[in-house]
Amino acid sequence: MSGPSTGSEQLRPFVYTPPPAGPLPIIHVDDHILVLDKPSGLLTVPGNRPDRADCLEARARHDYPTARIIHRLDMDTSGVIVLALTAHAQAHIGKQFEKRMTTKSYIARVWGVMTEPSGRVDQPIITDWPNRPKQMIDHDRGRPAQSDWQVLDIADGMTRVRLTPKTGRSHQLRVHLLHLGHPILGDNLYAHAEALAASDRLCLHAETLGFRHPDGGAPVGFESPAPF
Repeated sequence: MSGPSTGSEQLRPFVYTPPPAGPLPIIHVDDHILVLDKPSGLLTVPGNRPDRADCLEARARHDYPTARIIHRLDMDTSGVIVLALTAHAQAHIGKQFEKRMTTKSYIARVWGVMTEPSGRVDQPIITDWPNRPKQMIDHDRGRPAQSDWQVLDIADGMTRVRLTPKTGRSHQLRVHLLHLGHPILGDNLYAHAEALAASDRLCLHAETLGFRHPDGGAPVGFESPAPF
């Protein structure tokens, strides 16, 4: 059984216009890791066409030639992301992501007023193949996906929430909020026309990221305030 796929008729035409290059938005750097505050609108890794070569990884390698991606954020999602500067760091932190040993939280602004203070969405997700890159809820074929949410503020008929994904499916938070009837503002894949027009960017930001440092295993955490 599939969830709703409304909003596809509202898609903005995709023209890749990454934010201007400038100094790397560094949160932390040492001999092993580079933690950046990714801007919205920038691919994490190169796209499949020459005009989509500009990306966070390429910009990082300009100053840190050994930088390698460990995990990804959607192009339009901003916030905390860690890159490895050594093969050991890439393997060490990559395994933590694989085994769900990392901690992550996101901030989003969503359409409408959420009437409950908090909750969990437990809905399996699968790729909507005819409409790629969209994902959808499918109880027969989807992979398990859980997201916790907590209301932070309500203003002007919109809700600000903190999101804590328990799994890491593609577009998980975007699909789960759509399932709740509260699409993320500015979401050109899942929002209806009014929610899409309510923001000139996707209002989803990776606020915090925690993991064990590859040099010694001590817990570390990094944070970036949401710019919306």
